[in-house]
Amino acid sequence: MIREGAYLAALIGEYEGLLLKGPGSESRVDEDKSKLAAEALCRAADWSEQGAAEITRLATDYGAFMLRNALAVAIVLGREDGELGF
Repeated sequence: MIREGAYLAALIGEYEGLLLKGPGSESRVDEDKSKLAAEALCRAADWSEQGAAEITRLATDYGAFMLRNALAVAIVLGREDGELGF
């Protein structure tokens, strides 16, 4: 479990640097931020367009509270990769 926590912290730091840079990022509307985030994931983090769109949709639709709990359940169940193939 400690390994997953350290990995999550590293990912958060990586995505903060990738997704929060750029002028005016605080003033953008959420939909615009999600689109820009998906584009940044494709460009700089080698995500597919479909994967980037899905991960930003999940973040927008469910938020950190739900996704933290889903992450915890996935870790306990040993689900590294899901059935959808992302």
